[in-house]
Amino acid sequence: QVQVVESGGGLVQPGGSLRLSCLISGNFFKISVMRWYRQAPGKQRELVAAVAAESDTRSYADPVKGRFLISRDDSKKTVILQMDSLKPEDTAVYYCSADVRERQTGPFYKYWGQGTQVTVSA
Repeated sequence: QVQVVESGGGLVQPGGSLRLSCLISGNFFKISVMRWYRQAPGKQRELVAAVAAESDTRSYADPVKGRFLISRDDSKKTVILQMDSLKPEDTAVYYCSADVRERQTGPFYKYWGQGTQVTVSA
């Protein structure tokens, strides 16, 4: 059983920073791509940032480029989203996902966390 658990959300003033963490636990063979998504009230879930395992290639949505940084620590099975210069429009529930292969061979499956609330307000 694979579990994905986010932490680090909260309330912050505009211009402030937050650091989100995502821990992947359980019995599995390999993690490939890890992603952060967000969903604001009344809006669709959108991809915020992604990081690939072997290449460490990182990508960001245009609204967060230059302000957010995604990083991963494979030894700790953790992915971090450092969010700086936060704006009210960053307010959303942030979700972590991981593409996981449970055995040495076979497909990768995407697992989701339960989400963590980020509120940017004065």
